[in-house]
Amino acid sequence: MRVALIQRILLNYISPFAMLAFLSVDSSLQYIHTASLCIGFTRAFRMVWQYTENALLEVVVIAIVRLATLQSTLVWWNSLGTGIQLLMVGIIRDRFFQAVTKLKFALTVLVSSWTEKKQRRKSSRAIIILNIILFPVVLMIIALASALSAPLLPLFTLPVFLVGFPRPNKSWPGSVGDAACICPDSVYYQHMRHNLAAAFCTAFSAGSLGNPTPGCHYLCRFQDRLVWVFILERGFGYCCINIKGLELQETSCHTAEARRVDEVFEMSFEQNNQARTCSLNHHFSNILTPSTVLPVLVYSDARNVLTGIIDSLENLKHLKEDYAKVFIWVLLQYIKNKSKSEHVQDNQPLQQNTTWLEENIVTSMRTGSCKGRKNSFSMNSEIFPDWSDEDIFELESIGKKTGIHPIKNTTGIQQMTTNPIITSIPGSLETQSLSSDINDEELPNRTPMYGLPATDKGKHRLMETSTQEMFPAVVFSSPYSHKLKVPENWRSGPFPSLLLQELLKSFPEDWYSFVLNLLDIFHSDEKKSIIFEVIGDTTLKDMYSHVVMSCSGIMLGTDSIIPSPNQVFKVYSGDLPWSLGLDWLTQKPELLALALKAFRYTFKLMFDKACLGPVENFAELVSYLEEYDKNWFIGMVSEPQWQQAVLQEKPYLFSLGYDPSLSLYTGRVLSLQEMLLHVGQLNAEAIRGQWANLSWELLYATNDDEERYSIQAHPVLLRNLTVQSANPPLGYPIYSSPSIHVSLF
Repeated sequence: MRVALIQRILLNYISPFAMLAFLSVDSSLQYIHTASLCIGFTRAFRMVWQYTENALLEVVVIAIVRLATLQSTLVWWNSLGTGIQLLMVGIIRDRFFQAVTKLKFALTVLVSSWTEKKQRRKSSRAIIILNIILFPVVLMIIALASALSAPLLPLFTLPVFLVGFPRPNKSWPGSVGDAACICPDSVYYQHMRHNLAAAFCTAFSAGSLGNPTPGCHYLCRFQDRLVWVFILERGFGYCCINIKGLELQETSCHTAEARRVDEVFEMSFEQNNQARTCSLNHHFSNILTPSTVLPVLVYSDARNVLTGIIDSLENLKHLKEDYAKVFIWVLLQYIKNKSKSEHVQDNQPLQQNTTWLEENIVTSMRTGSCKGRKNSFSMNSEIFPDWSDEDIFELESIGKKTGIHPIKNTTGIQQMTTNPIITSIPGSLETQSLSSDINDEELPNRTPMYGLPATDKGKHRLMETSTQEMFPAVVFSSPYSHKLKVPENWRSGPFPSLLLQELLKSFPEDWYSFVLNLLDIFHSDEKKSIIFEVIGDTTLKDMYSHVVMSCSGIMLGTDSIIPSPNQVFKVYSGDLPWSLGLDWLTQKPELLALALKAFRYTFKLMFDKACLGPVENFAELVSYLEEYDKNWFIGMVSEPQWQQAVLQEKPYLFSLGYDPSLSLYTGRVLSLQEMLLHVGQLNAEAIRGQWANLSWELLYATNDDEERYSIQAHPVLLRNLTVQSANPPLGYPIYSSPSIHVSLF
């Protein structure tokens, strides 16, 4: 780090000002400013701040030439002036390095066409001989491509070279990051982009990645992921990068090249002591040059085969026994959080609602004294007569037609505020719905249509009117139990009483009491006595036992049969088996979500018990559940919540899967931790040349065969990975980030 600090000080703080001083005292500035002088010095001052390293090299070359020519006079060279001299040196420097990288790329294509067995063709021998014979021509093509700053195009990635069409370093039109083949795996690259950019910032400032210039490419590798980093822009103290993620579902070509990438990095960074004594670089011709290792906070992906865990009868038996306990904990946590949120919002809104009701009643009375009862008044539901036995014109339907809105105040008395009301005659159909904006003069002109039958509202209406009969008032023995009561529509069980009584025998009362003791919903000096009263409230206990055991019977069956692995997987994925109470549960989305959440927690508990050992007491079980609720997302990879959890940086994620080809159940665990990424720099001209061939082959030769030769695996050129990294529609990266600003300080 000390060397890196010294380098940053020299390059970023001392060198620019030293070069500015060198340019400012140049003698050519004392003469009349010509156009060439202005162009040369403008470019020189810009290079000082934009490409400090390159400008420093050019100034050093100029100084060395001047020192070497002190004894002799180069009239033509001195007549150019410092600005044009720096411009010429810069052009020569840029074209020289391009020619070197192009020559290395050409030799790599030529040699690998014979050394790589899978790349040998019948014509390979003849092509190699022609390249040797016509090597001066090949050098001329490389020199011409370098002079034009055009890519060297290997025809169909064979050692037949042409000069490509000159194009910018970015190679692709359009905004950066707009095009990508998005898939569910894209979220992993989206999550890591900022952490990776921060790691690159550290590496650039330390100098471990060399001099970043526009057009440079870097390849990062860890576990099964490949990240492509492209330098878009470079300025003083900053650069802009584009991060692309390559596919995770590896094909045979992808796997072959990824294996070679792993070999290159392992040989550089993971050698043992014996290998260090006499090590030869067997991958000298590869376009990938290992650079450094970066620690980055990313998700580590671990996949396990669950054979012996999910098919164990003992584990499945524990799963069925533990579900009721886990569901009790999940349900109490949900009710507790809901009660707390309602307690926070209750006081002020209730006062405002009461004030609004009082003001509305007063306003209605004042208006009624002036305009009469037709305009505005308050009334009780008993005013309306019962027109039919089926309660077609009950309070709710009248409210919908006339604008009556029932309001429940804090004392439980039902009142209504209403606009002018016109009651319809039974059997008539209004041609237009009555609204609150109708004038009195318009009412006589509205003629009802007689003779039409009354509309049958159906069973839904009958169920609404009988709600109070289905859920009678519940009387708790403790005045504090109402804070933990379950919603009314959850209290009606779907099973017959005899079957429900059989299920209630398995309700864990001791666990229910233990969890209630841990709740912090009651804030009082007499908290222990309050909790003791709530635990002793049999009405509340019966309420929870009915809900928990009903859901347990629906999820795992009402009999004592141990569920099969297939049934467990289906329930975990949300595909519940048919049962007597399935419709009852699916009509309650919140309860269904809680039941599914409890089942997934129970499966994760079974998995942990099988791996780490049994749970010894209730306190340890609570610690497991609290850990799941706080730091884990337990679900399916295909769910949108999985991607949200990744972006929210949930510390751990767990998913259950099934491989139909192998008939195996698998578990997948993602853990957020600092991983070491191997980073290597790619031959920029090799990438440009392969992208140029890709454009020519697809757009001009129209060779879009998915199994064409130029897309097959080439472990030396990394041909398949290079094609993937190209922008769609020619390439298919699964993620492409927008331009990311990275500091070089």
